Amino acid sequence: MTPQETSELLTALMRQEELLKQLVASINKPKLGLHSDAGSCKVYCNRHNKSLWYTLSNDEPVAITQTALTGYLRELKFEKSDRNGEEKCKLLVSIQADRLYILETGYDTHFSKSILAAVALLTPQQLYSPVTIQPQAGDKGTVLFCRVWAGSELIMANYNEQTDFKVIARQALNVVKAANEMVF
Repeated sequence: MTPQETSELLTALMRQEELLKQLVASINKPKLGLHSDAGSCKVYCNRHNKSLWYTLSNDEPVAITQTALTGYLRELKFEKSDRNGEEKCKLLVSIQADRLYILETGYDTHFSKSILAAVALLTPQQLYSPVTIQPQAGDKGTVLFCRVWAGSELIMANYNEQTDFKVIARQALNVVKAANEMVF
């Protein structure tokens, strides 16, 4: 490669990096004007209130009728919270879409296990594109699974009682962290 070709390549790469930064900035811009999307929206992922997932309005459950959520997976984290006087550990999944959605589920539920197992199979590069989260009712009345789609591909992540979910959770957390460090 000649010095001029090298210089042209570096110039093109720097321009591409600048365009990528502009693209990321435009994705993260807040909506302007009047709207109802201020702040984040917490979505509870369980079947306790006759739906697959729901939000709360004035402490009353409001069923979500949409069957899937598509957006950018920004964060997975475990958090302890107080529920009815008991300390519970929850998995919080942050999805950036038209607003920030925070999916909350018990850390050891099938929903949690299925989303963690699927995300652990993804690469950080796959998270540059939106993923789709889809709650899936199980055969038993309270069981809720989670399907994860990367583009049009359903991520098939099998697990059983012998699966080490500490390892799976660590892998999933690392994939999301690596993807977000590379983009931002």
